[in-house]
Amino acid sequence: MDPSTAVSMSPTVSLIGFAIVIFLLLFLIAKWRWHVFFALLIPILLFGIMPGVQQTNFIDAFETGFGNTLGSIGVVIVLGSIIAEALKHTGGIQVITRSMVNLIGENRMPLALTLTGFIIGVAIFSDVAFVILNPLVHSAAKSMGVGIAVMSTGLVGALQLTHAIVPPTPGPLAAAALLGADIGKTIIFGSIACLFGSLSCWLWGIYIAGPRIKTEASDEFDGSGFDGDPEQLPSTLSSYTPIVIPIVLIGTQSVVSLIFDDGHILRTIFSYLGWPVIALSIGVWLAYRNIKSADAKEKAKDEWVEAALRTSAMILVVTGLGGSLSAILRGTPAVDFIATMFTDYGLPTILLPFVIGIIGNLITGSTTVGVITAASLTAPMLGSLGLSPEAAMLAGASGSVIIKYVNSSYFWVCTSLTKLSVADAVFSYGGATLVGGVVSFAVVCVMWGIGWV
Repeated sequence: MDPSTAVSMSPTVSLIGFAIVIFLLLFLIAKWRWHVFFALLIPILLFGIMPGVQQTNFIDAFETGFGNTLGSIGVVIVLGSIIAEALKHTGGIQVITRSMVNLIGENRMPLALTLTGFIIGVAIFSDVAFVILNPLVHSAAKSMGVGIAVMSTGLVGALQLTHAIVPPTPGPLAAAALLGADIGKTIIFGSIACLFGSLSCWLWGIYIAGPRIKTEASDEFDGSGFDGDPEQLPSTLSSYTPIVIPIVLIGTQSVVSLIFDDGHILRTIFSYLGWPVIALSIGVWLAYRNIKSADAKEKAKDEWVEAALRTSAMILVVTGLGGSLSAILRGTPAVDFIATMFTDYGLPTILLPFVIGIIGNLITGSTTVGVITAASLTAPMLGSLGLSPEAAMLAGASGSVIIKYVNSSYFWVCTSLTKLSVADAVFSYGGATLVGGVVSFAVVCVMWGIGWV
């Protein structure tokens, strides 16, 4: 770590500071009922005045983390919220909900969303996918009469699992390159592990966490109900396109960038069309095409956008603070110190990258940092560990989703959009990623044991 840019060079200070931030955050929310914005901001600021912390670097990390997080997800959150407003007012959400109920039955909606997360999480960032699908989650939960945790938990876990484990998302792709793993094998066997992990997230949501959490779906996404005039509602195809087309564009961009070299015309085209800002802008246009009445067309110009911005404001600032906390912790030696300490012990070889992935994510809140840290520290030891590159990569990636909680921007996106309390979200979403990561790792161990990886 470069001393000139480090927030702190002391592992002890870093670990104590991290523990204080997490404890104080949870205390302020659970005991004093502070709003999450101040409950997150105050502990971060107190971290900056600890002995041994370089305040100038701390400020740089805070601002960079906040800005980079919002730079990558901020506009996407706003555009997703505008799509939600349009789908709500045009009746698109109720049409989508009705079509899915007719297709698979209302008792299977949480499973359908979980499998949807399993598929699209391979192609796009989990944050982006959840923003797009959030209106559907609320609408389905409301129409089925179940709590939001029952409907959303499997989706939250599945999106994060495939985002962390299956290329071509950036984290697992970088980890595979560091370890020299075969991309095709990691996609195939990572998908197998993620499928079992995703199903365990679904089971956690409907049988364990969901029934214990009373938070209901938001009325914002009610639409006009199932009894509206069919002539005033968009078609099923028109209702799906504002959600499906952005997902397809973003997913195609990932596939094209994997297949074609720089400079290829398809890669050039889809690097722009598949940029989430462009893809969701197209989604907004498609959603607005479903407007039928003149009154709705007039409201769409101003009122819908302002409502979407109000919805987005709290999500943006809390997500940005989560990015700040991650950037500050990455500027300390805590990750390297703890991971190196574990490598000094004779752990079972397949467990080593798994544990390092857990630690990397635990300290930074970043799945990508977790999987890359596991790959970086494990790569020089592959020969002596007797691990294949694919087994090491998948084990580390499985660990990187575990303990997904308050210092994760993804946690705050999902928590804010579903309106769960922090305690309920830790139990529901944190529990899902914990269970999903452990089950995925167990499947990797089985495949390693029988010689598949």
